[in-house]
Amino acid sequence: MQLLSDRVLNMATSATLAMAAKARELRNEGKDIIGLSLGEPDFDTPEFIKEAAIQAINDNYNSYTPVDGYGELKEAIITKFKRDNNLTYTPAQIVVSTGAKQSLANVAAVLTNAGDEVIMPCPYWVSYADIVKLFDGVPVEVVTSIATDFKMTPEQLEAAITPKTKMIWFSSPCNPSGSIYSAEELRALADVLVKYPNIYVVSDEIYEHINYVGGHASMAQFEDMYDRTITVNGVSKAFAMTGWRIGYIGAPEKIARACNKIQGQMTSGANCIAQRATITALNESPNRVKYMIDEFKVRRDLILGLLNEIEGFETNTPQGAFYVFPNVSAFFGKTIKGKTINNASDLSLFLLEEALVATVDGAAFGNPNCLRISYAASQEQIIEAIKRIKEALS
Repeated sequence: MQLLSDRVLNMATSATLAMAAKARELRNEGKDIIGLSLGEPDFDTPEFIKEAAIQAINDNYNSYTPVDGYGELKEAIITKFKRDNNLTYTPAQIVVSTGAKQSLANVAAVLTNAGDEVIMPCPYWVSYADIVKLFDGVPVEVVTSIATDFKMTPEQLEAAITPKTKMIWFSSPCNPSGSIYSAEELRALADVLVKYPNIYVVSDEIYEHINYVGGHASMAQFEDMYDRTITVNGVSKAFAMTGWRIGYIGAPEKIARACNKIQGQMTSGANCIAQRATITALNESPNRVKYMIDEFKVRRDLILGLLNEIEGFETNTPQGAFYVFPNVSAFFGKTIKGKTINNASDLSLFLLEEALVATVDGAAFGNPNCLRISYAASQEQIIEAIKRIKEALS
C-alpha cells in the first residue's frame, strides 16, 4: 500500500513558490539573487490598516470567528462591491476565507464532480488547473496569444464548450499577462454563455485596483450573468496584505452557503485580527492606495523599455497587475554559454544561474513559450535585473 494519496502525488508543486524557494537557497549560499518571480507587492501594508490591526489586538479580538466572516466585514465587502463594481450582494452571498486561493478551492470543491470540465483561457494563474484537478475536474485550456493580448475570443469560448463544461475560470486583470477584459469583451463572452445556462463563471478580480487604463468591469454586472457568476477578490495585492490572508467571494446564495459549509469542516473562519484590519481597508476609498498603482505603472513602462532592448523578447503592454509575460521562443534551440535552451523552463533556470535573476516558466501558467517577470521590485532592482539578463543572453 502506498503511503501518499494519488491526489497529492498527481499534483504539481506551485511553480512560483518553487522558484522562490530555489532563489532563497542560492541567497543562503551567498548569491546576490534579484527576485522577479513572486506575485507580491514590495510595499509595506498602509499605516491606517496596521493601526486597525493593533487596535483589534488591544480590543482583545482573539476568539474563533464566524465561519463565513465577521458581520461587519461582510458589510464592508458589500459596500465595496456596490461602490467599486456596482454589484449588489446580501450578507448571505458573502464568504470570507483565508486568502483568495481558499476562496477558489471552496468553489471548486462545491461545484465540481468527477469529469466536469472547467474552461481556462491561457495563460491562467498557476494554481487554477491543480485546484480543479484536486476535485476531479478537468481543466480545458483555451490557447491565446500575445497578438490578442492573451485574451480569449467569443469564438474560442464557443468552440471549447462541451456537454461536460461546468465552469469557466479567468482573472481580469490577468495574472500572469496583465490583460484586462473590457466591459464590451465580457459582454461578448456572456452572449455565448447565455446559450448554456448551466455553465458558471468564476471571475478572479484580485488585481482589480492595479489597473492602468481605468474602467474595471465584472462579469456579474450583467443581469443575465449575475446569478451564474462567482466574483473572487481579496486584499492581498492592492493593499499589500499578502501575508494577512484574507479573500472573499460574492456569489449566488446557494453556492455561498455550500462554501460556508465546506469551509466549516476544513478551516473554519479566517484570522480575527486580519479580518478587523480588512474592515478598515475596504471601508476606505481605493484612492488611499493609489500611490502604489502609480509607482507600478512607472515600473511597467521602465521594464518594458528595457526588455524591448533585448533581441528575442517579444512583449505586449500589460494593462494591469504587475507582470510582463514576454514570448521568449526565439531562444529555443540555441546554446548559450554551453547550455542549450529547449524551452522557457530552461531559459528561466539559465537566467537564475547565470544572471542571478529569478523569473517563472510560462508553462506553469499554460503558455510554454513565455516567462512571467514580476515588476513588484524597486526601479533600481529592475534596472539591474534586466541589465544582468541582457548581458547573460548576449
